[in-house]
Order: sequence, then structure tokens, then C-alpha cells
Amino acid sequence: MAYKTLFSIALSLLFLFINATAFSQSNRISREQYIETYKDWAIKDMQKTGIPASIKLAQGILESGNGNSKLAIEANNHFGIKCHEWEGERVFHHDDARNECFRKYANPLQSFEDHSTFLTSRPRYSKLFELATTDYKGWAHGLREAGYATNPQYAQLLIRIIEESELYLLDQNISETARRSNRESQRRQASSDLVINIFEKRPTEYNNGVKYVQVREGDTFESLTSMFGLKAWELPHYNDLPSNADISAYSFLYIESKRRNAHPDHSVHTVKTGDSMHEISQMYGIRLKRLYYLNRMEPGSEPSVGDRLNLRRRVKK
Repeated sequence: MAYKTLFSIALSLLFLFINATAFSQSNRISREQYIETYKDWAIKDMQKTGIPASIKLAQGILESGNGNSKLAIEANNHFGIKCHEWEGERVFHHDDARNECFRKYANPLQSFEDHSTFLTSRPRYSKLFELATTDYKGWAHGLREAGYATNPQYAQLLIRIIEESELYLLDQNISETARRSNRESQRRQASSDLVINIFEKRPTEYNNGVKYVQVREGDTFESLTSMFGLKAWELPHYNDLPSNADISAYSFLYIESKRRNAHPDHSVHTVKTGDSMHEISQMYGIRLKRLYYLNRMEPGSEPSVGDRLNLRRRVKK
């Protein structure tokens, strides 16, 4: 009798599991359903902020698994945005590390709106808004370079989703600001056969959302200043260097101002043999003066091996 009872209970549990799995699968939505559900929000947001609808939808699709991820279902978080100075509700979820803090929203619309606020309010994404709204490839690569995601294939994944689902068609209805940007990019493209684009001669990259250029043999402050149309004081200032510095000693130079804080993924640096404050500030794209301030150090002083330097928050007294 006991055996039959245990068998009956096990069989009942198996049926419950099968039914629950079938119910869960039947409630999963497809990519096409996701696009149909949220495309109007994405288009309206594009007209307001200049973020391409294709990019917004592709990020939502990728980050939330078409709205089926645990984070999307439990927290309405469709863009994988972590807490970062967030004062609202939060959930904890395994990502790059265990039990990372993610923002929780009352509904998906709040997630879409906060995604726009996140991109428009952070300086590291500001260069994206100089791109045409129709330049989804530029946006995809720019998001990756600015550090939105750690996956090195992030841009390619977004582009693949956009092209497979033809999301770029949604980017045709764009704001006047975007139209002007688009016309300017078309003008530059049309004249590329007549004018040598000096930026194409020296590729640029991003660290902490700050654009930099690799230093090559023969480069000087003057040659790079001319190449990138900068003022004479800018390159030394951006890199916390004297104007007479020998730049051959450096592997790269920033061609725009470094940030006040390091990327959220880098909050602390443990000093290694040979590290200087200047090298650390260059490594993380953070202003040298700010690095001294965050760590309550006298300008010009150097840390000891093993010291832990704060890169985002000022050390407590």
C-alpha cells in the first residue's frame, strides 16, 4: 500500500511538472510578438530622444530574451540595467558576478523610459547622439565601445537582430534633429571621394566612454592636434601632461576629456609594482585631479604597492 501511495504521489508530481512546463512554454512570447507589442513605444521614444527604434527594440530583445527572461518577468527590466545610484525597488540576479543588483520597475513602460534616461543622462553615451538615427550600426558599435555590455560581440548581436527582423525600417520616421544629422552624414559620404577624411587615417577607440587614439612613431602633440582639429592646449590637458611632454613614452592619448569617475565595472584598483597615479588615471579614463580627490591624497604623491584606490566614490575619513 505504501509503495502504491508513493508511486501515486510521484506520478502526480510528474504530471504537475509537465503541465507547469507546458503552461510556461505556452506563455513565452516570440520575437515577432515582442516587436509588435513594443514597437510603438520605441518609435515614440525615438522621436523624443533620438535613440533609434531599431536599437531600442534590439537591446530589449537581446537583454530580455524577447521579454521572457526572469529579470523581465519578475522586475519588468528589459534592458539589463543595474542599480547604479538607483533608489527604487531592486532585485538580485546572477550576471557577470553573483547576486548583482538590478533595477525593478512597476511595468515594462517604466523600463523603456528609464533606458532612455540612462542613455541620455550619461556623458559616456553623448557621442551616440551625434549619429544619424538611421545609423543603427554606428549606434550598435558605439554602445559596445561606451561599455553598455561586456560581451565583445554585443554590437554584432544587435545588428544581426535588427537585420533579421528588418527593424531598421522603423528608423525612417525620425525627428528633425535626426534628419539634419542624417543629411550631414550623407553629405560627408558623398564628398568622401574628393576630401581625405583625416579621422579615417587614424582609427579611434573608447575607454570608459572616452575617445582615444593609439600613438604611433613620429606623432607629436602638434600633429595629433592638427589631425583631430583640436586646440593646442587640449591634448596635454585631456591627458594630464605638460605641453612639452614626450608622447612617444605613451601608447595612447585621449582626444577628449576624461571622466570624473571610472566605469561602474571598475570601482577599485589595487596598486601593482610600477603603477603611478597618472598611469592609473589613464588606465581607467578618469581625471588625475579627481583620482587624487577620491582617495584624499595630496596632488603629486604616489601610492604604495598593495594600496586600494577608489575609482568612483571618495574614501571615508
